Parts: sequence; C-alpha cells; structure tokens
Amino acid sequence: MTEQPMNGSTVTFFRALEQLIPEFSSNPADAFAEGNVAVCVIDDSGNVNGKIWGTHKIKGRQFFRNAWIKASQVWITGMKTGEYERKLFNGEFEEEKFGIGMPDLIGWEGGQPVVLPDGTKLAVGFSGFRGFNDLMIVKSALAAMEAKR
Repeated sequence: MTEQPMNGSTVTFFRALEQLIPEFSSNPADAFAEGNVAVCVIDDSGNVNGKIWGTHKIKGRQFFRNAWIKASQVWITGMKTGEYERKLFNGEFEEEKFGIGMPDLIGWEGGQPVVLPDGTKLAVGFSGFRGFNDLMIVKSALAAMEAKR
C-alpha cells in the first residue's frame, strides 16, 4: 500500500480554517467547544485527511468523529448533511439508494461538497460550532483562499 501525500490545496485549506477558528470561537454561542474543533475531508479518490484543533483530546476526538460522519455522508451522497436527511424523510428516494441506514444519519449541518480554487473536489465535514457555522467557516476559508489567488 502506498501512502498518499496530502494535496497541497488541502493543506492550504486547513491553514485557512485555522486562521478563522479564533473568530468563530469568540461567539459565546459557539464557545461550547472551547477551541476544540475538527475537520475531515475526503477527495474523489477516497483519500481521507483531517485535522483536530484544541487541547482537549476527548472533545477533539468526538468532534472529529462527527466531522468524519458528515464528510463520509457527503462523499457517498454528494449532498450537504441536513439536505440529504430532508430529502430522505420527504420520500424523494429510498433509504437503500445510498446504503446509509437511518440510524447512521448525522442529521446535523456541517457536511458539504466543496471545490477548492484549483478544482479539487472534496467532501468536507466540520464539527465544533453550531451547524450553520460549521458550514460558514468552510465557506469563509474557501473565500479566503480564492482571494489569495
């Protein structure tokens, strides 16, 4: 088995996220994580990369678990978390279509498909803030990357 190096754009993406964590953590409603947040990305080839920020390893582990579930659900379905669940529960497709059983649904926002400025497609899961801010920090990091191009 050959080790796959992390894509340079993914490293840049992680750095962009890291710059935004203090800003998002400063919101009292998102301070519950105490700076312990995590991201998981899966590329089209199935390579998985992630990062955990913060000093509390147990919280970091839990947030990474959530980020991985979000990212893997996006990777399988191609849909944002939350959106997938709405479509499933509205009967727009059968549970078996994607092979994710209802007990395994994440249900929270924070997973989304993204395209990096270089065209790299990723399924991204972020966890540690409220769901809409898990989505927003990823969008903000992408915008920061685009602005630097």
